[in-house]
Amino acid sequence: MDQRPIGVFDSGLGGLTAARQLRRILPSENIIYFGDTARVPYGNRGRETLLKYARQDMRFLRSFDLKAVVIACGTISTNCLEALQSENDIPIVGVVEPAVRRAAGISRRRRVGLVATRASVNSGAYERAFRRLDPELSVHSLACPLFVPLVEEGRCQPGDIVVETVAREYLAPLLAEGIDTLVLGCTHYPLLAEVIGEIAGEDVALVDVGAEAAGACRDLLAAGDALTDRKEGSITFCTSDRAVDFQRLASLFLGEDAAGPVQQIDITGY
Repeated sequence: MDQRPIGVFDSGLGGLTAARQLRRILPSENIIYFGDTARVPYGNRGRETLLKYARQDMRFLRSFDLKAVVIACGTISTNCLEALQSENDIPIVGVVEPAVRRAAGISRRRRVGLVATRASVNSGAYERAFRRLDPELSVHSLACPLFVPLVEEGRCQPGDIVVETVAREYLAPLLAEGIDTLVLGCTHYPLLAEVIGEIAGEDVALVDVGAEAAGACRDLLAAGDALTDRKEGSITFCTSDRAVDFQRLASLFLGEDAAGPVQQIDITGY
């Protein structure tokens, strides 16, 4: 048994969808969540900037005594995961490999779509992972830079003409390719699952990268006999921008009342 907490970080609040899944499948675990809301979004940054941010995020989280970290950020997972894993001595789980395994396993026509940030798409990480798993699978990727700011503004509900218009335009070329599975390659995107699902249709299965990463973290800890035996876990919120703004939207992403205190920290000091 290991009573230490699990760390989770993202460029903003989207990673709370991964924390939500962790709390669902591992309700006894303590979670430390950091959202770098002062520098969101990461998706349009260059790799060197992303690596700088990711190292600062990790150094802050490592100020806690963690047993594992979930990188609930598609952009960091696709651009910096290997570097972070080589520099740290605790398990670090990204969102790419778990989601790729899930998508490849459920695709019927072997045609998979990916929507993600521009940096994630440009990295080619998802395509490489799919090729390693199934070279015959056809992957169609599309950067959707407007999704993150729309979700951060709470514009993610069916009936919102702005987000529905953007989603239809983004999804049209992927649907034209005949995809039967769509990877939501950013942890903000599950908040758009209902909108995307209505546009894509019931024949297209959606893969939530945060949920798959949470499952991979659970399996990793279970295999190492590192799960806790406490009765009920907790979640601690940290942010690099105004705590009141974080708290305003956190409940939407987490799917439960996020009324606990939010610690604002200066991430540039790490």
